[in-house]
Amino acid sequence: MTNFGFTLVQLRYFAAAAELGSMTAASQELMVSQSAVSTAVAQLEKELGVQLLLRRHARGLTLTAAGEEFYRELRNYLVHTAELAEVARTAGRALVGDLTIGCFSTLAPFELPRLLAACEEEHPGIRVSVVEDEHAVLKQALRNGRCELALMYGYDLEDDIDHVRVGVAAPYALVAKGHRLARRKRIKLRDLADEPMVLLDLPHSGRYFEGIVESAGFAPQIRHRTTGFETVRALVAHGQGWSLLNQHPASDMTYDGSEVVALEITDSVDPLEVVLASMKGIRRTGRAQAFIRSSIRTARERAGR
Repeated sequence: MTNFGFTLVQLRYFAAAAELGSMTAASQELMVSQSAVSTAVAQLEKELGVQLLLRRHARGLTLTAAGEEFYRELRNYLVHTAELAEVARTAGRALVGDLTIGCFSTLAPFELPRLLAACEEEHPGIRVSVVEDEHAVLKQALRNGRCELALMYGYDLEDDIDHVRVGVAAPYALVAKGHRLARRKRIKLRDLADEPMVLLDLPHSGRYFEGIVESAGFAPQIRHRTTGFETVRALVAHGQGWSLLNQHPASDMTYDGSEVVALEITDSVDPLEVVLASMKGIRRTGRAQAFIRSSIRTARERAGR
């Protein structure tokens, strides 16, 4: 068996330097001297017998191929050294500590408050912080360890990302209150083929909605594109076109006091899964597992109401 003599401090200093790309930035983050970080990294490299970082004065630090692989494994290890210490401190007591989760921006107002409240009720010692952003940014945040979980839609998830379902979001058509179809409860998308469309044009979401229209046999006549969920609703309410959405506000009234009508579509369209995603192959912390269990229970209770 090979015995390595590196320390946990050296690993932490290396991780900070690798993440921040600078010995100076790492020393400021860790509140130690720059020489302490530099010496720790040099000693770690000597002990391992491999160069982990390339030092370039003008461009800071760059991970070598070996450094990238080592850092990827190290992030998971450091998370669980902190959890191990926490287990010792809190043995026999409730879960405590910090948990950072990501959340897709349009999902946040509909799903996030309910899940946070449920987790807080069951595990008041878990302090959850949230990173809101779009799909691609959240996947990167999972990969670089910025967040441990991400609440998002279950599309375009690569093989390195695992997920569990906590809900579904079926698409529906949105029209103004005075629209010719507003009195119906259900329609075929073909009924809207000759009218302009207002598109919620977020990355991936826009293409998803366009694909639904195209699967109905016609190309959407897009009059307006916007990244704002409520902007879509307001434009539709003022007769600027119809739209497709998949989250239902409790009220049909828009911010400016106008009204919209949601119509079920009879076209065969698969709903989007709402998932909690995490990195595959990385053992989740107890806090993350607790949040997932709480979210699944909340989703089941809501579906059964």
